[in-house]
Amino acid sequence: MSHLIKPKNYQNLLGLQQTEMGIKQIKDFFQLSLSSELHLRRVTAPLFVLSGTGINDNLNGVENPVSFTIKDMDGAKAEIVHSLAKWKRLTLADYDIKQGFGIYTDMNAIRSDEVLDNLHSIYVDQWDWEMVMPEASRNLNYLKQVVRRIYGALLRTEYLVYEIFPEIKPILPAEIKFIHAEELLKKYPDLSVKEREDKAAKEYGAIFIIGIGGVLSNGKPHDGRSPDYDDWTSETENGYRGLNGDLIVWNPVLEQAMELSSMGIRVNQNILLEQLKISGQEARKDLYFHKRLLGGELPQSIGGGIGQSRLCMFYLRKGHIGEIQSSIWPDDMRQEARNLGMNLI
Repeated sequence: MSHLIKPKNYQNLLGLQQTEMGIKQIKDFFQLSLSSELHLRRVTAPLFVLSGTGINDNLNGVENPVSFTIKDMDGAKAEIVHSLAKWKRLTLADYDIKQGFGIYTDMNAIRSDEVLDNLHSIYVDQWDWEMVMPEASRNLNYLKQVVRRIYGALLRTEYLVYEIFPEIKPILPAEIKFIHAEELLKKYPDLSVKEREDKAAKEYGAIFIIGIGGVLSNGKPHDGRSPDYDDWTSETENGYRGLNGDLIVWNPVLEQAMELSSMGIRVNQNILLEQLKISGQEARKDLYFHKRLLGGELPQSIGGGIGQSRLCMFYLRKGHIGEIQSSIWPDDMRQEARNLGMNLI
């Protein structure tokens, strides 16, 4: 059954050739702007990693990675990455990146368990970035500073799109609104998580929801997070918990909230042990990544991912991510989308 969202009175503002030109301009400009803002250098990233090392991103812990065996390594099992959340921190250590600097890379992943709709594809492309930070900066103010710098790059890119395509007017607000997941729950106690995000995104235009992964006052997390990269348990200055979050904007085409980035201050040794215990995954302590972190070999860092196709989709006012990237879609979804003026690549 198709999960296609059908935008009202959809207008495809750009043809195929203009769209491809726009994608290139956006990607080229944004990654340079991001790297300048956060002092990041580009590195080469893997498409797959060995299973059983703890390096792959576990997402919510239920998604199955695409895997295969390697004939010339005695049948060793490898798996396509879900993201590079933990690999990046290993790379910071191995490349001896200094404090205040970091890395970014083009991350390509396959998430075969995704429910396909206008925003979700089995193919994921994002800029994964990671920056070495002082341990003393593990606080909410530092997180907000980094988010504002990223948002500045988003604003500049939106203006570039307007210069190239004047028919696409800028809509992002000058400032991003910070709100904790618990505050959002208290503001809209009778709404679902998705409905809360829609309400806040529509009201403010761009929001950063803090505290993703930890249990809220209703006994449920706002959304799932793996226990071994983002810190979702540390108490913050306002009495809430979590030093991570999601950057979300209001999508006027689909008339709903649209997540562009997930990021956060990463766990230290103590927080890792606490979150592994909370999530019942203490056995992970013996995996390669976790042993290096617990052994003090990895720097304290902050990092995240920024969706490339989603960013282009938002800026170019497309109704489906398949208008930006080449992927696999159900036949009925392709036909429905075509009838609405959305031509999936």
